[in-house]
Amino acid sequence: MSKSFRIGFIGTGWVGDHQMKHLTKLEGVEGIAAADLSDASLARFKAAWNPKYTFSDYRQMLREAKEMDAVSVCTPNGLHAEHSIAALEAGYHVLVEKPMAMNAKQAQQMLDAAKRAGKHLVVGFQHRFEPRTKFIYDQIVSGSFGNILYVRAQALRRRGIPNWGVFGRKDLQGGGPLIDIGVHIMETAHYMIGSPRPITATGNHWTFMGNQPSNIVSMWPKWDHATYTVEDFAAGMIRFEGGALLTIEASFVTHIEKDVWNIEVYGEKGGANWESSQVFTDHGGYMMNMTPGYLPKWDHFEYKMKHFVEVCRDGRENESSGEQGLMIQKMLDGVYASAEAGREVSIE
Repeated sequence: MSKSFRIGFIGTGWVGDHQMKHLTKLEGVEGIAAADLSDASLARFKAAWNPKYTFSDYRQMLREAKEMDAVSVCTPNGLHAEHSIAALEAGYHVLVEKPMAMNAKQAQQMLDAAKRAGKHLVVGFQHRFEPRTKFIYDQIVSGSFGNILYVRAQALRRRGIPNWGVFGRKDLQGGGPLIDIGVHIMETAHYMIGSPRPITATGNHWTFMGNQPSNIVSMWPKWDHATYTVEDFAAGMIRFEGGALLTIEASFVTHIEKDVWNIEVYGEKGGANWESSQVFTDHGGYMMNMTPGYLPKWDHFEYKMKHFVEVCRDGRENESSGEQGLMIQKMLDGVYASAEAGREVSIE
């Protein structure tokens, strides 16, 4: 039987619910405590998952819920650093949802706190755990593609400005689609090609619709345009040590045919399409489009939660570490900084 593992939650919104749904499938794991400023959210979480302790102040939870082994930070981006550092300093392992922080400076402070405390800091990047991600990663590691030249990562919504939460507030989120959904696809692409060190960034972003009212029929209408201070669309390019390039495109809203959620990899000897799990190469004198005869299936979010528990409880290697989160944060910072400067910038 697996050892018991008890988790406390800072933030009891949708993400906390989704995590608990998957944690209940794991043997010996319990959501023992929860903290949230919203009485309604806390009451709903308590009714759904029945944690032993509930608090309106997360600091009180860290002091009094001594049975916890770890804390999951499920709050808006602007609070990730504060909550994670406090939990680490109180002696708990931490899972922090993406993005790791508002910027690289905060991410480094979180990483330093984890090292001082001797605790694990795991970043919630679930798409690196998808079967199709592992398939393409394995092809790259095996040398099937040769040197990687270029990667194109896209997280594009035609009309998908969130009409709930604080996703349109730069002061609480750090940015818009680039840091919210672009971070997922950027991190997955970066992981697949071996996590090379980023050197420079260039990019731009534009706001042309989110900050004004709209009567266009769409799936997510009536967003709060009055408080909208983030970009609608961002595009950037990262140059890595070794010469490879990665481009990132992310939008809450832009004029395209349909939503896109994909990564394309181009290497000297082969390439791949993440969405279709296809590999493109030459074989026997012909250009070949290949798909695996079999790919295992699992729920990548459930895998993420299982990974977190096993890292902290069982000593498994941390495959989604604070160090990786920091590199991604530097890349995001670089694109935003380039947009402000109007030129390519150094990431370091």
